[in-house]
Amino acid sequence: MLKGFRDFILRGNVIELSVAVVIGAAFTAIVTSFTDNIVNPLVASLGSSPDVSGLGSHIRPGNDATFIDFGAVITAAINFLIIAAVVYFLLIMPMNKLNELQAKRKGVEEAPEDEPASLEANLLSEILEELRKNPSAAARLQNKNEGPATN
Repeated sequence: MLKGFRDFILRGNVIELSVAVVIGAAFTAIVTSFTDNIVNPLVASLGSSPDVSGLGSHIRPGNDATFIDFGAVITAAINFLIIAAVVYFLLIMPMNKLNELQAKRKGVEEAPEDEPASLEANLLSEILEELRKNPSAAARLQNKNEGPATN
């Protein structure tokens, strides 16, 4: 039981995922600081409030429990967009390019997009060959499909 757990933990993917979570948490703190200290003041300067977190309205005036904080939603959306852009441009794009270069180096060409259709055609050809080899099975299949006509 412990050997299986040890093998699971020592797999490369689990360790890489752990490192990614730690780095992601640290990166999120950087992005949050950037948003709070640079982006939010710029957005707040467009309005009359010195702080974005105050952007919103009360459903019931005078009751702070009914305050809808649009500023917090804007801040979260900005954080998400910054993190998504950095992940895409600094991780996804380079990895795709690296995979493409490795595939070219190995001489492997990208599979055509209509490959599933060719797979289906191959399977249908094999079925047709089997039916030709066994005419009685083909006749039974044809009789079963014809059945009584319904109007």
